[in-house]
Amino acid sequence: MTEQQNSPINQQDDVTLQLHKEEIEIKKKWVETADVTVYKKKYTEEKQILVPIIREDLIIEKKVVSPENPADTKLETIRIPLSEERIEVTLTPALLNDVEVYKNQFEELIQIQETLKHEKVHIDTVGNVKEVDQDQI
Repeated sequence: MTEQQNSPINQQDDVTLQLHKEEIEIKKKWVETADVTVYKKKYTEEKQILVPIIREDLIIEKKVVSPENPADTKLETIRIPLSEERIEVTLTPALLNDVEVYKNQFEELIQIQETLKHEKVHIDTVGNVKEVDQDQI
């Protein structure tokens, strides 16, 4: 209150007091809380696998007998490869996972607490003054 409003009121003075109160006004605004980048990354892995293969050879064995000593014989072997399995490696993509990325909004209730101020009229009296109930003012 100003100094004039705190001064004693005479019977002839008319004074108007403006009473104020605080009101809550709530506003919301969007704020970015995170920046997200989603991407795929390829990794390489070396793998070693043992694969059995089949070969087909023509084998020619020749026993050479020594003319001086018939018990002494030598064995000569000739190998001629005729056919074999060849390894053929083919890499095919296989689905590992389906990953969905999407936005979802949900509502959350947040309790806020504020202290509001308001003004009331108070009357200070000096002397023998008959008071009227303040609720009537």
